[in-house]
Amino acid sequence: MVRSAAFRSSCLRLIRGGVVVTAVTVFCFWTQLNTASVVLLYVIAVVLQSLDCSFREAAAICVLATAALDYFFTDPLFSFTVSGPLEGITLVCLLTVTLVITRIQSRSRNDARESKLQRTNMEGLYKVSQDLLALDPPALAGTPLLEQFLSAFGITAVCLFDAATLETHSTGAAHADLETNTRAAFISGESASYPETGIVAQPLRVSGRTAGAIGFQGLRHSDVTAPALAALAASAVERARAFRSAANAAAHAEAEILRAAILDALAHEFKTPLATILTAAGGLRVGESVMSQQAELAEIIETEASRLGDLTTRLLRLARLDREELKPRLWPTDAGELVQRSVRRYGKLWPGRQISFQDGEEVGELRVDPELVDLAVSQLVENACRYSWPDTEVRIEIGAQHGMAALTVWNAGPPIPRDDRERIFNRFYRGAEARSAPGSGLGLYVAR
Repeated sequence: MVRSAAFRSSCLRLIRGGVVVTAVTVFCFWTQLNTASVVLLYVIAVVLQSLDCSFREAAAICVLATAALDYFFTDPLFSFTVSGPLEGITLVCLLTVTLVITRIQSRSRNDARESKLQRTNMEGLYKVSQDLLALDPPALAGTPLLEQFLSAFGITAVCLFDAATLETHSTGAAHADLETNTRAAFISGESASYPETGIVAQPLRVSGRTAGAIGFQGLRHSDVTAPALAALAASAVERARAFRSAANAAAHAEAEILRAAILDALAHEFKTPLATILTAAGGLRVGESVMSQQAELAEIIETEASRLGDLTTRLLRLARLDREELKPRLWPTDAGELVQRSVRRYGKLWPGRQISFQDGEEVGELRVDPELVDLAVSQLVENACRYSWPDTEVRIEIGAQHGMAALTVWNAGPPIPRDDRERIFNRFYRGAEARSAPGSGLGLYVAR
């Protein structure tokens, strides 16, 4: 249909040129103008016709004017022969001048058309970029993004494949192959054109990687506009991805703050009733009229309440470590004495374990935060006692390694599965072997 319309327009311009040449010929022949005037009128007529004609059309009109000049105004008249060299030179000059002028005019018109096309494309690209900047980031990954291309460039349909979400979005009267061709451009990483369906597909590249692909249907001058539109789409997709990442990070931070606040509140709420229980149980156990069985039950209550109090203290410390920036207060500290306190404390709590300590003489005094180091050592020793076999040794060693103090805790118990060795330091994680023993999954996390 397009070719048929172009052919009809070309025929109409040729007919018009023929009519103009005929009119000039009739006028000049009727008024008996001299040859120089006739040549000038023919040149003017050809130049005027070339203003909106192609070079081939203008050249055909030029040949027609030259033939009319030869037939009606050059001796011998009414024949296509030239009697003298002057007439021949005149015809050649007319043909040459008109062809040169026609060529210049045609090239100038093509340059103007190209300049207008580039200006139109730049205006469209500017409009699309402004519209994309005005969109909220959540809308950049869906149909609102594609509608900007449709309105600015008059595209029939557009399709976008986002590699981050593996989602495909399309809008407009899309051909059945548009989505398939768009995905193919992402897989191959190369642009592709399908003239039979009017589809062109471009991969979206961001920082050297392929972030997706975009396909256009009915895009005019796709060789010029498609890469620029693909670059705009890539920047929009990357902006949407950055927004999603920031939103997820903010949501995660909010969840962490809320979780720490809940832990803190619960731990504080536990403190008061636990202190009351411990006081009451201690009073029952040392009373003069209490029976032996009641004393035993009171001791159990006191022991379990004390253990629950330790867990509450641990939760409080955990909430503080998560909520605040940890700033160790360094003091000169005797490392051996620091570890000995944990040995004495857990020796009483775990009488079924043989807790021993070996102090390296080369360590001596250290600059550490006593409270934090005592907390870390306590967690390690408690874990070693809890997950060791009864009546076995738990050995603590401290020595110097590569200019630093190193503390090692050994026990005899079931080995930690290889898959759990990195994960046991995560909060609330407990390995399969450890779930049969009491614990919260916080000890190693706090120690780390």
